[in-house]
Amino acid sequence: MATIFSRIIQREIPANILYEDESCLALRDVNPQAPTHVLVIPKKEIATLVDATPEDQALLGHLMLAAARVARQLGVSDAFRIVVNNGADAGQSVFHLHLHILAGRKFRWPPG
Repeated sequence: MATIFSRIIQREIPANILYEDESCLALRDVNPQAPTHVLVIPKKEIATLVDATPEDQALLGHLMLAAARVARQLGVSDAFRIVVNNGADAGQSVFHLHLHILAGRKFRWPPG
């Protein structure tokens, strides 16, 4: 079954896309948890981080570099948080791997 992210990648559902390349896209989260909340989504469907294989190593690195690029583009590169939720108990609600870029407010530790 296609996830909402797969449908966005296929342009079946509109989204506020901020960045796209051959491997991923970045879009604004529709339920932001910070003033800046962007998702970086690989075009390859990988349900969770633990489902990634050694063949996905370059893609996973690419996602991190894309997140940094988007943070620079948005002017938040001096302070942002990257979050990957793995599994429902960790807060993952869409089972298509994605990175959250959160910025624009002070974050506490531990995150909670």
